[in-house]
Amino acid sequence: MLDTLHTLLSYEFLARGLLVGLMVSLCAALLGVTLVLKRFSMIGDGLGHVGFGTLAVATAFGWAPLAVSLPVTVLAAFFLLRLSESGRIKGDAAIALVSASSLAIGIFVVSATTGMNTQVDSYLFGSILTLTGEDVVLSVCLCAVVLVLFVLFYNRIFAMNFDETFAKASGMPTGLYNTVLAALVAVTIVIGMRMMGALLISSLIIFPALSVMQLARSYLVVTVWSAVLAELSFIIGYLLALAFGTPAGASVVIINLAVFVLLYLARRVFTRS
Repeated sequence: MLDTLHTLLSYEFLARGLLVGLMVSLCAALLGVTLVLKRFSMIGDGLGHVGFGTLAVATAFGWAPLAVSLPVTVLAAFFLLRLSESGRIKGDAAIALVSASSLAIGIFVVSATTGMNTQVDSYLFGSILTLTGEDVVLSVCLCAVVLVLFVLFYNRIFAMNFDETFAKASGMPTGLYNTVLAALVAVTIVIGMRMMGALLISSLIIFPALSVMQLARSYLVVTVWSAVLAELSFIIGYLLALAFGTPAGASVVIINLAVFVLLYLARRVFTRS
């Protein structure tokens, strides 16, 4: 595997895909632990559809895709957060409402203008080999921010995840925490959508945390091993995609699915013995 990775790094476009994939997978896994514990993991799917809609509209009108999609998706994340907090529309209903509307708008605008093309398809299904230097810079900056937040505010994040009401009563800025979390998830989704596609990006958020939770119960253990598992799954899926010519996004998801099934079966065996 090390020889293969060395070969990959000798090609710039392959190295970009590997680097962005590792950074986004790490961010998605760390943020995913919080989202799964808060039972808000499907926000990744909803924001993926929002990202696709805005990227498709930007492409149709000749605008800079990331310059349009990033702020719109972040605003959508805030909107979903506020809807859920208001209690008038539950979290799953709010996500379904926003995601379906965004996807429909994107498809409608593209169909009425340029029509479905290769660039739009890459946003929907992913195209990891078309990542640019801008994607690399954004993914590295995002990863740095997420890691710094988790290291500096680990205790507060832990308290927020398990008892947000108590954390708020203790004087913690829970509203600010949720806002920052929503913004980081939105940025992760937009960057990761280029490699995974709008239909599969949520898997990077859901699978690592759920897989590790089959055997681990400690928050720290789940967080660390989710990150490790996400990185290993991406590397294996990426190498399989290059070796067999399969879509990288689908290959990574299949590896994550296989790991989840194995750990789930292992838990069943351990609990019976």
